[in-house]
Amino acid sequence: MDTLDQVRFVTRSIRAKRLHSVLTGLGIAVGIAAVILLTSMGEGLQRFVLAEFTQFGTNLVSISPGKVTTFGTSLGVIGSERLLTIEDGESLRRRPGVEAVVPVVQGNAEVKAGNRTRRITVYGVGAEMDRAFRLRVQSGRFLPPDDPRTARPYVVLGSRVRQELFPGRNPLGERVQIGNLPLRVIGVMESKGQILGFDMDDTVYLPAVRALDLFNREGLMEIDVLYREGADADEMAAAIRRTLLARHGQEDFTITTQEQMLEVLDSVLGMLTAAVGALGGISLVVGSVGIFTVMTIAVRERTGEIGLLRALGATRGRILSLFLLEGTLLAGLGGAAGLAVGLG
Repeated sequence: MDTLDQVRFVTRSIRAKRLHSVLTGLGIAVGIAAVILLTSMGEGLQRFVLAEFTQFGTNLVSISPGKVTTFGTSLGVIGSERLLTIEDGESLRRRPGVEAVVPVVQGNAEVKAGNRTRRITVYGVGAEMDRAFRLRVQSGRFLPPDDPRTARPYVVLGSRVRQELFPGRNPLGERVQIGNLPLRVIGVMESKGQILGFDMDDTVYLPAVRALDLFNREGLMEIDVLYREGADADEMAAAIRRTLLARHGQEDFTITTQEQMLEVLDSVLGMLTAAVGALGGISLVVGSVGIFTVMTIAVRERTGEIGLLRALGATRGRILSLFLLEGTLLAGLGGAAGLAVGLG
C-alpha cells in the first residue's frame, strides 16, 4: 500500500463516518478559533488603552503628594506626606524645558444654573490645562492666565454640561453656582467622549485655587508638567525632584513620567493578553484530547477492519500510520475551519 492508497483509504474512512469526523474536527476548530479570537481581543484592548493614554502625549510628568519610606528600625514602615501647593507648581514653571504646569484638584459637586441642577465631576486646574492635555475649546476660551493664587471665578463647561444646563442657548457670560461657589461661564469645550470610562464631556474646569476652597482642601491632588518635545524624561524628572527637594527638605512626593506609566500599563496588558490566549489554549488542548479519545475508540470499534488489513499483509507500523494519518487529517481540517472562523 503506497502513500496514495493510504490517503484514499483514510479519505473513504472519514467520508463513511461524516458525523463522527465532523464532531472530531470540531474540537480542534473551536480551540483554534478561541485562541485567535481571545488573543485578538486582548491585543485590541492593549492597543485601545495605550492609544487612550498617548492621545495626551508622552512628554508629561506627574507629581503626587506623599511617599512611603522604609527605615531599618523596629518601627517598620513610616509614612510621610506633605501637601503639594500652587507655589510648588510655580517653582517648577521656572525650570528650563518646562512648557506648562497644571495644578490639579478633582471632586464631585452639584452645579446649578437657573432652575436646572446637575451633579458632575469638577476639575480645578491651571490655565494651561488645554494645552498640556490637547483639549480644544468649542466656543469662548479656556481659563485666562491669571495669577494662580488669586485666579478669577471663571468656569469652562464640558459639552454635555452645557447641553443639560443651557439647552438651546449660549451659556457664555452666564452665571452658575457650583456648591456654594458662584462662577461665570467663559467657555465650552469640544466633545471629547469617554476616556477609559470617564466622561470628559460631563465635567467643568475652574481655577485650582477656587477648587481648593470649594472642596475645603489645603493641598493639590497632583501637579502635571508638560516639558519640551524631545527632552529626556529621566533628566526632567531629576530636575523636578531637585526643585521640590529644595522646597520640602525631603522627598515626600512621587514623580511618575508618562513613559513609566505606559511601560507599566503595556506590561500589565501584555500579561492580560497572554492569560487570555492561554485560556484559548486550554480549549485547544481539550480539542486535542477529544481527538485522541475518539481515535482510541475508533481503533477498538474497527478491530475487524484491522484484522482484515493484517490478513492482507499490512504491518503494525502501516496500520498505525493509517490511524495517525486519519487523526492528522481531521486535525488539519478542523484547524483550517478554526482559522477561517478566527480570521474571518
